Amino acid sequence: MADANPFQDPLRFERRLPPCAVVIFGANGDLAQRKLLPALYRLAFERRIPPGFAILGNSRTEMSDEQFRDKMRDAVARFLEDSPFEQALWDDFARGLYYVAGDLSDPGLYQRMAGRLETIAAERKTGGNVLYYLSTQPSHYGPVIEGLGSAGLQKAPDEGSWRRIVIEKPFGHNLTTAFELDRCVHKVFDESQVYRIDHYLGKETVQNILAFRFGNGIFEPLWNRRYINHVQITAAESIGVGSRGGYYQEAGALRDMIQNHLLQVMATVAMEPSAVFEPNAVRDERAKLLRSIRIMKPQEIELNAVPGQYGPGRIGGEDAKGFRQEKGVDPEAQTDTYSAVTFFVDNWRWAGVPFYIRSGKRMPKRVTDIAIQFNTAPLSLFPSEVSSRPNQLILRIQPEEGISLRFVSKQPGGGMRMRPVSMDFNYGSSFGVRTPTAYETLLLDVIMGDSTLYTRQDMVEASWRVVQPILDYWAERKFDLPNYAAGSWGPKASDEMLARRGHVWRIP
Repeated sequence: MADANPFQDPLRFERRLPPCAVVIFGANGDLAQRKLLPALYRLAFERRIPPGFAILGNSRTEMSDEQFRDKMRDAVARFLEDSPFEQALWDDFARGLYYVAGDLSDPGLYQRMAGRLETIAAERKTGGNVLYYLSTQPSHYGPVIEGLGSAGLQKAPDEGSWRRIVIEKPFGHNLTTAFELDRCVHKVFDESQVYRIDHYLGKETVQNILAFRFGNGIFEPLWNRRYINHVQITAAESIGVGSRGGYYQEAGALRDMIQNHLLQVMATVAMEPSAVFEPNAVRDERAKLLRSIRIMKPQEIELNAVPGQYGPGRIGGEDAKGFRQEKGVDPEAQTDTYSAVTFFVDNWRWAGVPFYIRSGKRMPKRVTDIAIQFNTAPLSLFPSEVSSRPNQLILRIQPEEGISLRFVSKQPGGGMRMRPVSMDFNYGSSFGVRTPTAYETLLLDVIMGDSTLYTRQDMVEASWRVVQPILDYWAERKFDLPNYAAGSWGPKASDEMLARRGHVWRIP
């Protein structure tokens, strides 16, 4: 099936999906209930799901089809965002929900699954098209892929039908395991069948970076080292690790957020324009940018990478626990719940421009944004200190998606009194329509066969090569943690990292 082109397809969200069955491994889990089922229901609500559509859920829990439908109904009604829940629509949608229980390491599961898929194809007229979605712990990826291959479920029954697989991050725990996962995947699936999902790339503002840069003649000529002083990318969460302490202790912020989500965002901000807007051309440029990021030597890591861990603090007038006091966490854990890194891109467009990326938990607020700071005017003509402030372009990813341009203006009245002001664009108020969630966008794309917003293996490997030296360097050292209080903007060393170049973190 030819790749669709979302950027030249004005009917992208009006076109109906082709018939297919979506097999969700881990259908009883958090991701399936909070994100996947609500997204698929929302596509049905907007009449984008065709009659020939079905969902086959799997987990170890024994359930009948009806029990599965009831459980998913409760999940969709609870987690549906900005949409009404309609019982009549659900009743129609739920007729296409099926369930098969079984252990992922049991070969018999995949034989039973093959039989159910044949029955579903006959009942729902799915045309033999099947999408496998790995909504499981990463340790189960290998057994699922091997099980599908042993049962021949990766092969489409007819020439006109297809089989695809969606793999959730993390794509490996380090560079070595990323290679191992890739070898496992390609023993069974061809690369054209594989969709590595990063939900950040499905967010409207991240997609809009491409339209903003390459669809407007005013900005792209300024998008280089001559005019941009530095770039800041922030992904802050106000919550702690909650019940995920055991998992997070083995991951950390650098591995959990920067290696995948934020490096992909950085690549989208800094990539060169592609010759055409088609999936592989866009991904080629994103991959090229990731390969251009400078790999740090140990002496550079000390100056350009800062780990942090939140300790006890006060948030909203209440005491907040430190990371080491969270459930399932080692009281001497060296886990980074905050990471800040200075990256440099060694190409002609960006040589010498620092890209500051930070991500942390237990910060003052939940916010993800990109701040492009331009050079100051070469000469300050006005006596106000405000007049020398640099212009900033802020791309807001969450919680409210939009774009702001900060500049200086004269205040009304006599004299040249200056004041910083903003020009703001907000998706909700500008378009007056609901913004689709990232999972709606990405599920729509994979069913249509469009891989533009999905991560390719060479991009995975390039991003691991960037962070692996930092992970190795940190693993060999013992840091004085915790080093920032819950409810603060991170450790002092992070501020010092920017101060060495005369910069400060922007407070969102």
